[in-house]
Amino acid sequence: MRKAIICFAFLFSYIVLSAQDSPVYLWKDIPQMKKEKSRLYVFVPADSLRNGVSVIICPGGSYAHLYGIKWEGFEVAQWLNANGITAFVLQYRVGKDGYHHPAMIEDVQRAIQWVRTGAENYHLNPEWVGVMGFSAGGHLSLMAGAFYQENYLNKYGIKQVVSLKPAFVVPVYPVVSMQDSIVHKRSRKNLLGRKFGRTEKDKFSMELQITKEMPPVFLVTAKDDPVVNCKNSLVLDDVLKKEGISCKFLLYETGGHGYGINEQRGGEAAGWKNYFKDWLYEIKILK
Repeated sequence: MRKAIICFAFLFSYIVLSAQDSPVYLWKDIPQMKKEKSRLYVFVPADSLRNGVSVIICPGGSYAHLYGIKWEGFEVAQWLNANGITAFVLQYRVGKDGYHHPAMIEDVQRAIQWVRTGAENYHLNPEWVGVMGFSAGGHLSLMAGAFYQENYLNKYGIKQVVSLKPAFVVPVYPVVSMQDSIVHKRSRKNLLGRKFGRTEKDKFSMELQITKEMPPVFLVTAKDDPVVNCKNSLVLDDVLKKEGISCKFLLYETGGHGYGINEQRGGEAAGWKNYFKDWLYEIKILK
């Protein structure tokens, strides 16, 4: 067991160090927030591949932890790099450290702002910043798309000079709803705390928050997901269609949960990555 832990720690360190820049601490310049450790790991593609598109990646973990950051963060970032896309893996605040809403949406909005403001430093198009998330991170990516007009940074005196609206949203086997019938209870508890009512359940059920202003969505899940009921994605897809939002929905028969892009874990479902770049052409992010 001890050897396995040491090997995992070494691999984790290696992947983190393969990021081209040291982690960016998002709140270090904000006086009342400088002790917060929320950060971005930056992965930059080769100059010959770079296409100006960037993706902020939100790993999953039931809003409780980010233990899957390796395969739902760093591995995905490296794959995006191979396709010319600059990736930013977001280590956001979570329940195991005592955080609940609005910590998570604050972190993702701050990440969007930071990437857009510094886009020139990475040769990025500031309009082509998307958010991708897995499981609870998928819920966070949906919040980024649905709540962009509700600026959670204002209270910290942060001047808004760029849009907080993602160019696109990619929820993979996402938590979507807070409604009792299909909710992933652990994610709800860590997002909202132990005390919440109908108002909170409705506000953070993303199928109830979709408007015609929602950015394009690339949605992925499997019918046999044993963790997050696939009905989360089905109800979301229905609403996106009703609102006329551009959406590609990949619904697989099998795949389970937590596979990221690893086909050994998710089989055919992990092949969603093979359609993602084509979709960026479809929505005219890539031309």
